[in-house]
Amino acid sequence: MNDQPILRVLLGVGGGISVYKSVDLVRRLAERGCEVRVVMTQAATAFVTPLTFQAVSGHSVRTDLLDPAAEAGMDHIELARWADRLLIAPATANLMARLAAGIANDLLTTLALASEAQLYLAPAMNQAMWRHPATQANLATLRARGARILGPAEGGQACGDVGPGRMLEPLEIAAALRPRVQQHLAGARVLITAGPTREALDPVRFLGNRSSGRMGYALAEALAELGAEVVLVSGPTALPAPRVAEVIQIESALQMHAVVMERARRCDLFVATAAVADYRPVAPAERKLKKDTEKLKLDLIRNPDILAEVAALHSAPFTVGFAAETDRVLEYAQSKLTNKRLDMIAANHVGSERGGFERPDNALTVLWNGGSHELPLMNKARLARELAALIAERYGARHAAST
Repeated sequence: MNDQPILRVLLGVGGGISVYKSVDLVRRLAERGCEVRVVMTQAATAFVTPLTFQAVSGHSVRTDLLDPAAEAGMDHIELARWADRLLIAPATANLMARLAAGIANDLLTTLALASEAQLYLAPAMNQAMWRHPATQANLATLRARGARILGPAEGGQACGDVGPGRMLEPLEIAAALRPRVQQHLAGARVLITAGPTREALDPVRFLGNRSSGRMGYALAEALAELGAEVVLVSGPTALPAPRVAEVIQIESALQMHAVVMERARRCDLFVATAAVADYRPVAPAERKLKKDTEKLKLDLIRNPDILAEVAALHSAPFTVGFAAETDRVLEYAQSKLTNKRLDMIAANHVGSERGGFERPDNALTVLWNGGSHELPLMNKARLARELAALIAERYGARHAAST
């Protein structure tokens, strides 16, 4: 695996159809050097038997709080102390409500109160249950207490509904709990841009683009999970703030340029995922433009190239760009990599039926001098973790070569 020490993971399994994924999750965690012990709720045993989890984990499975046979060996307090991480997957709406209220009426919720280990939750429920104000309030409470929420994903559900509430795939959860390359970014200072910019036409209108900011926000969080100190400079989005050291909100390309250039010399790694407007109006109108003519001509002036300026700095940080193209994707990406003297560039095709802007999935081709790597179509959260691992690997290689 690698030289990381064994991580002891206590996996709590709630009652839901996603339990079948949790069986594979045990294997995925073991691949990353984790020792896994499993606690199941009674509802979970209706979907998968404890014997199944015992077979894949190599340890007996606990289901009851007051089990004399189990308490004679490792009682529940010892089990709570044993864990380095407490992961609940699937975390049902019922489980989240009990955890938020501090109710300890079974073994799993008792362990959650008794353990000082970092708590991770992988929610899984019907999309209406996920969106319900009670669930969202419980989620906010748990986050405020320090719980880390993994997912949920969006898509088709067992009940036939479509929307948020699917449990993340086992590989995504395992990667979030224990990235393979965590040591490569420990302490690294990362500056990342995300989202669109808005270039004012008048006080109520602007020129913009279709970027949702999802990829940049997910990547910012993924880099933070690898140990980096991440500062995110974001254009206007509807996304909740990711768990990073600092988020700086801007609106225009000039504002983003000013913030980035002021901080770029103090970062180790710069990642430009933002869809920055190439041009802005020369003179935005001070009052709302009226539609009193059939045609309207705009005078535009080019915006600064933030990525190129950062890459051109003396002692420039490790610089990663993005190339969103509608055609000749690899050709244009290679040209940007070479002409702007970047360390890496991630290229994706936009304007197609799948992936790109305003969609939950994407695919990337990552290029660097002398190499490339394909990241196939997948959920942007998973894609961000895969890309973060690749960035960390290349950054670590350059850092090692220079020392």
